[in-house]
Formats: sequence, C-alpha cells, structure tokens
Amino acid sequence: MWNVFGIGLSLYGICQIESFGLKDISLLYNLLFGSLIAAVDPVAVLSVFEEIHVNEQLHILVFGESLLNDAVTVVLYKLFKTFCIMPSVGVSDILVGIIKFFLVGFGGLLVGIAYGIIAALTTRFTENIRVIEPLFVFLYSYLSYLTAEMFHFSGIVA
Repeated sequence: MWNVFGIGLSLYGICQIESFGLKDISLLYNLLFGSLIAAVDPVAVLSVFEEIHVNEQLHILVFGESLLNDAVTVVLYKLFKTFCIMPSVGVSDILVGIIKFFLVGFGGLLVGIAYGIIAALTTRFTENIRVIEPLFVFLYSYLSYLTAEMFHFSGIVA
C-alpha cells in the first residue's frame, strides 16, 4: 500500500514540474498508475528460497505476504479507477472508499474462513476415501474465490 501512494505521489510531484509539461495529469491518474506498477512479484525470491532450502515458515510467510500485497493492489486499482470516472471526488467519497477497502478485505477473509471450516468438516469424514481429499482442496479454494468475487469481496484473500 505504501508503494502505491509513494509511486503515485512521487509521479504527481514530477508532473508538477513546469519543464515536463505534464501538469494536466491529475493526482488520481498518478495513483491509478502507481497501483498498477506497485505489486511486487516474489517469484525470484521464492525460487532462491527453494534452492538454498530456507526455513519453510519463511517461505510460507513471503508467499502469503505476496498474496496479500496482490489483493491490496487489486482493491486499490478498482478504487482509484472508480474515482477517476467520477466527475468530482469529495471527502465523503474518500471515506466511503476507505470503508469499502476494509469491507472488501475482511469480507474476503470471512468467506475464506467459512469455506475453510466447511473443508475441515468435509475432510474429517473422508478418512476411508483419501483419494478425494485433493479434489476437496481445489474445489473449496475455487468456490471460496468465486463466492467472494460474487459478493464483490477480495477473492485473492478468500
């Protein structure tokens, strides 16, 4: 999130320099662009982690943090895109945007927890039929994503 605002505000500051001739680019468009390029992809870090066999908890922590960063970036992009379409953005719009940001994140979290509980209950009764457990893992994770997106929550968090 800090990357989005850092990049967006830095670009806006650069656009305000007279010699560049970019004064007509608004702060919202700079924040929109910042949300596009701010997502950090840790694929290289994770591949190095696998080569040098680091602690598994560190690997999981970096992977989970990258997923959360992707979710935040997607939500901020949608929020700034909505703000760019609006004729004017007031304080109430910004407050609604902040509330929506947290609602999308926590809504996705609740959907994920609900499907996690359902998956735990389902796999509890499949001790004798182990072959279908991987099917449930994929089924519930995909259903969690689809349900969250259906209610306009964060599917990545779910």
